[in-house]
Amino acid sequence: MKKKLKIIFFTGAGVSAESGLKTFRAADGLWENHKIEDVATPEGWEKNRKLVLEFYNQRRVQALSALPNKAHLAIAELENVFDVHVITQNVDDLHERAGSTKVLHLHGELMKARSTKDPTLIYNLKDGYLNEGDLCGKGSQLRPHIVWFGEEVPAMETAVSIAFGADILVVVGTSLNVYPAASIAYAANKNCLKYLIDPGNFDMIQLSGFQHIKRNATDGMPILLSVLKQLDMDTQSDYLH
Repeated sequence: MKKKLKIIFFTGAGVSAESGLKTFRAADGLWENHKIEDVATPEGWEKNRKLVLEFYNQRRVQALSALPNKAHLAIAELENVFDVHVITQNVDDLHERAGSTKVLHLHGELMKARSTKDPTLIYNLKDGYLNEGDLCGKGSQLRPHIVWFGEEVPAMETAVSIAFGADILVVVGTSLNVYPAASIAYAANKNCLKYLIDPGNFDMIQLSGFQHIKRNATDGMPILLSVLKQLDMDTQSDYLH
């Protein structure tokens, strides 16, 4: 039995948006009518913890009411054929709820909290709420387990390593404007097949080697599946026919 081909999906806000989740877009500098510096920076946390905690409480309420869309489900189902890894900029858990089993969150996870004293102390938020006075095991306030603007991205090295090992890299629903995460698109090895699924305009000279499927995530994934059918792969199964 031959080894499964490795497909890496690098996903962004456009995938979650199709499940009804509003996300930060750089055009107006606002996220749900809040300034980014007020709710998604260490300075905002120090200035007004109550505001930051309530902001993410509301984001969890939204995320819990959202459902995985056709793009999430299609990515998960490809695990039946390929060795699929998801590297996502999104902090929701829609990939996991769709059935994806190998998901790396670059910017943290909305449904978790971590210690402000010891970042290795990470907790699941069972009811979705995090409030002032909720403490870690060492007695310090818990904060959202989110990588804010101005903070390092701890998972970046791991993500680059995963992307470099891809046979196929698919970038879905991201503007590629947020760094260092956007560098994942350029981390694949020279023999990797590369696809970009997004309705936006991109500098395809800069994205050399990518085939651009100019559709949103739910419309673009069926096109990608059609492309995969045509590839001469010994690892294909009846699932792709």
